[in-house]
Amino acid sequence: MDVQTALAEASTVPFWLDTDERPSPLPPLTEDLDAELLIVGGGFTGLWTALQAKERTPDRHVVLVEANSIGWAASGRNGGFCAASLTHGYDNGQTHLPEENERLAALGRENLDAIETAVTRYGMDCEFERTGELDVATEDYQVADLRAGHDPEAGFIFYSRQELAQLVKSPTYKAALWDSREVAMVNPAKLCWELLRVIRELGVEVFEGTKVTNVSDRKTTVAVTTETNGAETEANDAAASATITADRVALATNVFPSLLKRVSLHTVPVYDYALMTEPLTAEQMESIGWEGRQGIGDCANRFHYYRLTADNRILFGGWDAVYHYGRQVSWKYDQRPETFTTLAEHFFDTFPQLSGLRFTHKWGGPIDTCSRFFSFFTTAYGKKVAMAAGFTGLGVGASRFAGTVMLDLLSGESTELTELEMVRKLPLPFPPEPAAWLGIRLTTQALIKADENQGRRGRLLKVLDAVGMGFDS
Repeated sequence: MDVQTALAEASTVPFWLDTDERPSPLPPLTEDLDAELLIVGGGFTGLWTALQAKERTPDRHVVLVEANSIGWAASGRNGGFCAASLTHGYDNGQTHLPEENERLAALGRENLDAIETAVTRYGMDCEFERTGELDVATEDYQVADLRAGHDPEAGFIFYSRQELAQLVKSPTYKAALWDSREVAMVNPAKLCWELLRVIRELGVEVFEGTKVTNVSDRKTTVAVTTETNGAETEANDAAASATITADRVALATNVFPSLLKRVSLHTVPVYDYALMTEPLTAEQMESIGWEGRQGIGDCANRFHYYRLTADNRILFGGWDAVYHYGRQVSWKYDQRPETFTTLAEHFFDTFPQLSGLRFTHKWGGPIDTCSRFFSFFTTAYGKKVAMAAGFTGLGVGASRFAGTVMLDLLSGESTELTELEMVRKLPLPFPPEPAAWLGIRLTTQALIKADENQGRRGRLLKVLDAVGMGFDS
């Protein structure tokens, strides 16, 4: 079977969202209301913020509004890798925040533990599996760095090519480093929907189909203007507007244009893509091994990530990260046939023994990235408003930590988290157009060239490293 035949019948709906288990739409906000805490955005960041707000103060009046439906954007269409890292890898943290990198690594482990605790405590059915992740070398030059990471006491275990073949069978593998403790696999959409269930049970008011269009300061509160548009949402049929007056506001809009103009240049949206196979038979599973069900990622700048689902499908994503001129976010970019073809070819290169397998879903979506490649924070209006963004694909796990930070910032108190350089320091902004488009294009080409040159970073990448915009994951 050729690649195009394998892709021919794939649905364009993200696999995780293509299920009858998706909750019925909630109604939009149609009249003014007051709240003690308003959360804007119904992805992971907003949902974890709402849950922790109610855990801290159960009688607090918390309202969450979402422009479309809960978990419909990046939170419901990612690979489901829930990592402990808050800095997109220890090395990247060391590059950007060397003085507090060790503490951030520890806080990340505590955060992942807290996610697992919450999943258990609230009985969340989200297919949570703390399997860890295999970083695999597919080129000889990558092996030495993986071998240097071997530290069994810390949970990092190196496998030679021969040893790895006993775990997962692929002719492309040279070696691997298993991070055995710091990554879990989840069904991301189910986690969103379970968080929604829990926060509503705890008393959070949730409105879907409700887009916030403006944030304005008052003497002691913040006023948020919303609108609903039946043409743009599934949750309502009529246009309406309302105002929410809140004591505190947490902005969790991530990839979408910031409601705080002064940080509008600090993120850019890039599109990521993934495929999902049909379920593997017992014979197909035996042909690849993979009994440990670890997540897998390779070591190149343009990398692949892949994992097994609960019913033994394989999600296979990554490679391209596509930026569109003008920071455009449009759902017409969710489909990119040339990327799907490339991913399918790479899939069968990785697992040639699965020749004949078909793909049932193909999809994409935007993620927000910033120049340091992990989340940043800011406040406004006398610390009555807090914002988090810039997760760069790390939001499945780091979003809960972001919620913790925003609640600390909104409390007005000084805490360990509010004093972190990670929280106090903004990354460098991206330039306006056309410089942003040109810079991203040149950087992408430089990263591709580095992959083709034994990982050696050229002049442009070295300059970016020197000014604090380089990526080392």
